[in-house]
Amino acid sequence: MPALRFDQAPANLCILRLSAIGDVTHILPVIATLQQQWPDTRITWIIGAVEYELVRSLSGVEFIVFNKKNGFSEYLALRKKMADRRFEVLLMMQVALRASLLSLLIKARYRIGYDKKRARDFQSLFSNSTIEGPDRVHVLDTFFQFIEKLGIRERCMNWLIKPAASDREFAQGIVNNKPAVVINPCSSVRKNNWRNWPEERYAAVVDHLVKSGHQVILSGGRTSQEQAFSKTIEQLSKHEVINLVGKTTLMQLLALLQKSRFMIAPDTGPAHIGTAAGIPVIGLYASSNPLRTGPYNSQSHLINAYPEALQTYLSITPEQARWGQRVRHPGVMHLISVEEVIHKILSLD
Repeated sequence: MPALRFDQAPANLCILRLSAIGDVTHILPVIATLQQQWPDTRITWIIGAVEYELVRSLSGVEFIVFNKKNGFSEYLALRKKMADRRFEVLLMMQVALRASLLSLLIKARYRIGYDKKRARDFQSLFSNSTIEGPDRVHVLDTFFQFIEKLGIRERCMNWLIKPAASDREFAQGIVNNKPAVVINPCSSVRKNNWRNWPEERYAAVVDHLVKSGHQVILSGGRTSQEQAFSKTIEQLSKHEVINLVGKTTLMQLLALLQKSRFMIAPDTGPAHIGTAAGIPVIGLYASSNPLRTGPYNSQSHLINAYPEALQTYLSITPEQARWGQRVRHPGVMHLISVEEVIHKILSLD
């Protein structure tokens, strides 16, 4: 199917992407490109409540926040808000049934979803047009295929978000005169996740960093699992770290990252905030494919044990694996050694 044709830029456009932090971050260059190419098009973004905190300062975008914790009442609220509205274009950038059901409340001339290879949860029943192009590409490149469908081929690789003055003041109060490194050691808490590197290996890297003159800051969310994990790293480290796990907002984290030399993280949303901050991210990847979900500008800084993990636990190659296939084994992250991480750190000098 060819790209859609417009005699002039559409008056309005709606993005439907509720979550998660990393995916929301990937959409920012798409919005920057839309604003550059179609400056008069009004952009509306239906987004999750947590994710909104990262992008709320974005200029020129109307946000409609959908808080799934409110249950069915949130669907009724969205229906009321959308009752008298109609969009030229709806970009259905989330392949979850919840998002597809939400899309029924949004009137649009063109409803663009994923193609047959990538659509799931019956999304094709809710769209009337689909994206095109290679399917074994990074998530960010997939998101750009949505506006390529609209005839926009250019890219403006700007992540747009900027911390407020209060967030910068917070970061200034944390970072001293030593080069700072942020370690976000945990990924999201899910069953059979196994994306976290062992605590004792993080502690060994912390000791290396401190001995080489760095200030180390631990970041993360408010879950009990993340706080216990970071506390163990603290206890195992021979040197002092600043533990801010559960103590920062997403924008405060962005401000801290902007004042840091680099970041270390597994496959987790905050790694992509590191990309938005413009710093290198040493990503630790074994259970998931960094070519699909790794920090976009840091592919050369990543440790990619994913091919070894596929061979070790599934006896297949990356070419044989389904794109996005996970290696779910409790020992998978042990494939990454402390020495490999330290080597990547030294390569940044």
